[in-house]
Amino acid sequence: MKHAVIGGAGFIGHHIVNKLIERGDEVIVIDNLSTGYIGNVNEKARFHHFDITSEVAVKVISDLLNGVDTVYLTAALARVQPSMIDPVTFNKVNVEGVLKVLEACRYAKVRRVVYSASSSAYGETNVFPTHENAPTGPLSPYGLQKYIGEQYCTLYSQIFGLDTVSLRYFNVYGEGMPIEGAYRTVISIFGEQYKNNKPLTYTNDGSQHRDFTYVGDVVVANILAGDFRDHLNGDVFNVGNGNSYSINEVMAMFGGPTEFLENRIEPSGTLADNNKIRNKFGWEPKGNLPLFIEQYKKDLKS
Repeated sequence: MKHAVIGGAGFIGHHIVNKLIERGDEVIVIDNLSTGYIGNVNEKARFHHFDITSEVAVKVISDLLNGVDTVYLTAALARVQPSMIDPVTFNKVNVEGVLKVLEACRYAKVRRVVYSASSSAYGETNVFPTHENAPTGPLSPYGLQKYIGEQYCTLYSQIFGLDTVSLRYFNVYGEGMPIEGAYRTVISIFGEQYKNNKPLTYTNDGSQHRDFTYVGDVVVANILAGDFRDHLNGDVFNVGNGNSYSINEVMAMFGGPTEFLENRIEPSGTLADNNKIRNKFGWEPKGNLPLFIEQYKKDLKS
């Protein structure tokens, strides 16, 4: 089987690549390395350094996708706060880039696109656990852009017959997390601060809670969705662990002093209802955040 992972040098993308190659599939990687790393690219994958926002993206990508069965679209400029600083650039990648990839997939006649969506689409919800039919209300350009990407996927399934599926990730952590720059997760930020014996910095009162989801579980969800033989027609699935921890609880797992930074507009909590993906694909999350942080701390100090 031949697949393409667009954004396959990034955090989640390279894990998907590795899993596909591990089971014997042929994989091509398309990435502009703006947030990914060439060192992440599996040596058995065929790598193409290319920007999905390019004016010639539709033609170039459609040619590269010749004979590809499934496209895993993980390329994005991620994180909420940076999108507020530069919403125009984020929109170019997260909306225009996604649209160009979908158009390329349509021309290349790929079987399915698995789109990396985000729980940021829900915004400040009062539905806990949050199911896929809960109201959406993004609180950031990033959240809105990822939701628009979902809508484009559904539209392409409805009007062009390109089968798509969107996976709404909840706060992904794990091996290979970005450890520098604007695109770090809170786990990675705390890890760097812990390693350097600095206070753990937090916003608001720290009571905001998040459903932290292990990257290995996200990879399994992607591959199950990609392998599914019936049409998915733009359907949306939560990919979340199904429990949550407050930022205060996560800081306590690391230990040490803490320091208040600022108040921000952000959801007070996220908690996934993951029954839909469990029932549809047989997905079962296995991540354990406290155990991960325990080992992560040892690795940081070794």
